[in-house]
Amino acid sequence: MSRLNQVYDLNKLEHHSTPSMGVALLSAEVKSVEELLKQADMAMYQSKAAGRNTMRFFDPDMQALVAKRTVLNHDLRLALRHKEFVLFYQPVVDHTATVVGFEALVRWQHPRRGFLAPGEFIAQAEQTGLIVPLGQWILREACEQLLRWAAQPETAALTMAVNVSSRQFRHPDFFTQVLKIVDSTGIDPRLLKLEITESLLVTDMPDVVQKMNGLRAHQLVFSLDDFGTGYSSLTYLKQLPLSQLKIDQSFVRDVLTDASDATIAATVLGLGNSLHLQVVAEGVEELGQWQLLKQLGCKLFQGYLFGRPAPIAQMRLGCLLPDA
Repeated sequence: MSRLNQVYDLNKLEHHSTPSMGVALLSAEVKSVEELLKQADMAMYQSKAAGRNTMRFFDPDMQALVAKRTVLNHDLRLALRHKEFVLFYQPVVDHTATVVGFEALVRWQHPRRGFLAPGEFIAQAEQTGLIVPLGQWILREACEQLLRWAAQPETAALTMAVNVSSRQFRHPDFFTQVLKIVDSTGIDPRLLKLEITESLLVTDMPDVVQKMNGLRAHQLVFSLDDFGTGYSSLTYLKQLPLSQLKIDQSFVRDVLTDASDATIAATVLGLGNSLHLQVVAEGVEELGQWQLLKQLGCKLFQGYLFGRPAPIAQMRLGCLLPDA
């Protein structure tokens, strides 16, 4: 590695190399040259992931992880084909704990493992690009549910929040796909909230702003999820056509015991009020959290205190406070 890091004189120009090296040890368990090279290759990619210009030895756990991801990728493709995904809905309430909308959250009804939460498969779907067809399905399913709600007076005004991943948003056909789904279902676009995260804003802001402005012109609503945990630059807030900020649950969790979290929550609420943005507090699990956030000026809430994500058949309306 020391030799490879020396300066290369090529045509009187200095060039530098930053090699990523993977090492596999010959052992009785290795049955072939191909297997040995595959192990060294996996170790080499670990070196790249560690920042390059470094070296990693093959670890059997690494191979097990790769095998697990391969199986998961195969199962995800089958799940899309066999329609194994379902949407659960978590209520969003106002200051009186009355339901004003829902967030659509995907679950995977795995044939062997039962219901799987997004944390077990969304990252893999992102890496493989399967998040694009999955995201389309989620959006269409949520819009069709909005349309069904529109037919009933008691649910006609409910909003629907749908998460949009960075990879899905950056897909060349995203703009067209969203409008096609909205138009074909015939929903009121003002009731659909597309939730994006700050990670989307790190690169290529002009493209992000252009797409958002284009969709906003068709009356779609944008919400910034997990606010304060990512890019966190106030510059983009004045550039983006946002309607809503969501205080990340990591700040809400200790709002009663950590003065810094309470200050952050109050700051986000003040910022939202100044910019004429709605603010939703996520992860509200205790009555005291809800009461304090109300005192700080918060008007919208989401969390286990009001209901866990559940199938549409278990949807509850009205006031959702435990003692109500």
